[in-house]
Amino acid sequence: MHDYGRFPIAEARTLPGWSLTTLLAPSALYGANGMKVGPDGKLYVAQAFGSQVSALDTASGVAATIVPVGSSVVAPDDLAFDTHGVMFMTEVMSERVAARLPDGTLRVVADHVPGANGITSVGDRVFMDEFRPGGRLFELYADGRAPRLIADNLNFPNALSMGPDGCLYFPQVVDGEIWRVNAEGGTPERVMSGLALPTAVKWSPRGELWATEAGTGDITRIDLASRTRHVLTRVRSGIDNFAFAPDGRMFVSHFVDGGVAEIGGDGGERVLVAPGMLGPFGLALDADDRLLVADGMSLALHARDGRLEGRWGLLITHEFPGFATGVAVAADGAWLISTTAGTVTRFRPEGERSVLASDLQQVMGLAGMPDGAVLACERGAGRLLRIDADGRCTVVVGGLVAPTGVVATPNGDCFVSEAGAGRVTHVRNGVATPVLTGLSEPHGLALQGDELFVLDRAARSLTCLSLASGKSATVADGLPVGAAPGIVPRVLPGIAGLMPGPLLPFADLVATRDGRLLLGADGAGAVLALART
Repeated sequence: MHDYGRFPIAEARTLPGWSLTTLLAPSALYGANGMKVGPDGKLYVAQAFGSQVSALDTASGVAATIVPVGSSVVAPDDLAFDTHGVMFMTEVMSERVAARLPDGTLRVVADHVPGANGITSVGDRVFMDEFRPGGRLFELYADGRAPRLIADNLNFPNALSMGPDGCLYFPQVVDGEIWRVNAEGGTPERVMSGLALPTAVKWSPRGELWATEAGTGDITRIDLASRTRHVLTRVRSGIDNFAFAPDGRMFVSHFVDGGVAEIGGDGGERVLVAPGMLGPFGLALDADDRLLVADGMSLALHARDGRLEGRWGLLITHEFPGFATGVAVAADGAWLISTTAGTVTRFRPEGERSVLASDLQQVMGLAGMPDGAVLACERGAGRLLRIDADGRCTVVVGGLVAPTGVVATPNGDCFVSEAGAGRVTHVRNGVATPVLTGLSEPHGLALQGDELFVLDRAARSLTCLSLASGKSATVADGLPVGAAPGIVPRVLPGIAGLMPGPLLPFADLVATRDGRLLLGADGAGAVLALART
């Protein structure tokens, strides 16, 4: 059984006459980032977007939580161990490095290190770099001494490793290059170029240099003597990091979907943790009733039966900084995405990338309109916006309190959830009229005929409002939305210039043409289907 701080789906309850099923099953992790085989032989996995660290049994894949959601550790991205069993974790969004002692005690060993990301250890020596333009590389000290600067002015360095020559090897991700610098200091030297977003560089127990390429999914061995690269295998794109066990076994993680796998010597892949969701967040249906999911680091497209048809990592395409929260389908079939970078963007898998609006404040839920425009909830500014196909932006209504979800009606008006006021508002001709009050934190909205459904993230309930009679009823409660009981998650601040924050949650709701309601169960990492029986 997994122990990972997720909200149990089985506790959900529905009214008689309704059934709840799982369309997209949860993953065992909140994403997967840096990894390291610990002193106990387990594979420790950092999960930046869940603020959690788990230990995987490498035979069974069973996960146990080591650093839980809600602890003082925020957004752990990579980790390393010293000889005393101390685990060092980079907190990429809070600009520090934390240490977990064998007794579970947590303390900060380095602070004010923006973009703290890659970390490695050699015996009791610990080295860390900053994933940002102008990044630095340091040696850290467990006793609290100030870090020692080894190199600076690096361009997005990431997961690093000490070579047999006493040099630290690291990728410069955006440049597609591998560099090295002597651990005692000196001038950094480029040793390889032409890689597709190399995210990590590691030396194997056999003394071989390896790299992972997020852009292609290639796992590559580097021959330093000839400066050539040899691809062992190609897995799906979006690799975040990898780790070697002492016996040479290799494990890889994916930042796009949170999957973890062992890669055999022949390139074969054995899944330890199946791909899953970071959220999920925004939901939308295309013309074929396929489900489109905005999942923070990616967009996922699923068939009506839940089968994955495609997944696109947004940071792999540099036109998309930010963290995807809302999604809608435009009248012409293009996908519309809202991000924490304050943008609303048009996207097509075959290549279209264009920004419709920018500099928005916490833009969340979206709704496509028949005339090609899109409605957008600007939560931070308390406004509902209309963004035309040419990018012209007008305010439909202001003075809302944290507008989060929106659904359009056939006659051109809409309903908006005001998460900060606990109500749902009807908007027509620029006039906002509350239609449902007394809620806790309404998020996603969906229409079925003259019934409006409201997903309340804080109350973990789904309410049905009859627009004809004005009466409302709770259809389901105990839903796995929001944080699990007893957990108070910390708001992730994001990463300036790369993934601006805050990374606010969004639990969305959408109605299918066959009468089902699909809801984003962000507390479970799943998409659930609610239907009348």
